[in-house]
Amino acid sequence: MKVLLTFDVEVWCNSWEHLDKLFPSAFDRYVYGHSRHGSYALPKTLEILNTHGLQGVFFIEPLFAARFGLSYLQTIVNLIRDAGQDIQLHLHPEWTDEISPPIIRDNQVKRQHLSHYSLAEQAALIGHGKRMLLEAGAGPISAFRAGSFACNRNTFRALRANDIHTDSSLNAYYEISGSDLGGGTWRWKPSVLEGINCFPVSQFVDGLGKVRPVQLAGCGLGELRDAIDSAAAAGEHEFILVSHNFEMLMPNSSQPDRIVVRRFQNLCQFLDENRDRLPTATYSECSVADRSPAARPHARLGSTVIRHMEQLWRRL
Repeated sequence: MKVLLTFDVEVWCNSWEHLDKLFPSAFDRYVYGHSRHGSYALPKTLEILNTHGLQGVFFIEPLFAARFGLSYLQTIVNLIRDAGQDIQLHLHPEWTDEISPPIIRDNQVKRQHLSHYSLAEQAALIGHGKRMLLEAGAGPISAFRAGSFACNRNTFRALRANDIHTDSSLNAYYEISGSDLGGGTWRWKPSVLEGINCFPVSQFVDGLGKVRPVQLAGCGLGELRDAIDSAAAAGEHEFILVSHNFEMLMPNSSQPDRIVVRRFQNLCQFLDENRDRLPTATYSECSVADRSPAARPHARLGSTVIRHMEQLWRRL
């Protein structure tokens, strides 16, 4: 079973007021995460992956650089490319009304989700983001993830218009994701939708019976290992985990979150030790095959209890 370690790379100023004043410190935190303990944003993420010889997929959000300058996007691209990791396209259209000259005509009102835009608008935004990444030095762009997982059918049509044929936006845990698709196996297994190969974010059932998306900051190490082993035993072909460039940082701080750091390090060690049966991969190494949907992966009760204890400790 292939394991896809995916990272959404974003920069936020935590307010839409006084963007120019807030941006320098925001860029430093979200990209580097400098502290006296080290740089626990992208640099530490890349270091841990490469220490264990693992492959990651980094979905980079470029529209912030249409406001502040391409050089900032080039910095991010260079960090990831020089570490030998895969670069793909992420898009948060919340930046659209902050950009001048405008990318689309109707840009006066902030619309948070890509699914709030028409087909023509989505195609224009995705095309602009793809061109920015290429101009910043990224290699060929073949995969996409919508910000907040907020995709719809028009998203897949817009991807096809921009010669991007793989999507990993679907996350059935969130109602905004695939909101016009209705029910179906797309919620838990790869599917072809509007001619696009769609790989949904993996889900699992925790020890208390709750369905959860597989995200580094929201799952315990034991739950992640349980879910991975359970998925592999059920015959799954891919297991897709989501993280972000800032998940190893404490909220609103550049200080490392020791629990999440240790979780990521131990997860990477686990994958390193089991690389023969659980190789890390990119989307180009995956295919949407005709397969029967397997049962959702599950975690043991003890693993979920430990995660709740960790969350309590973090709050304290």
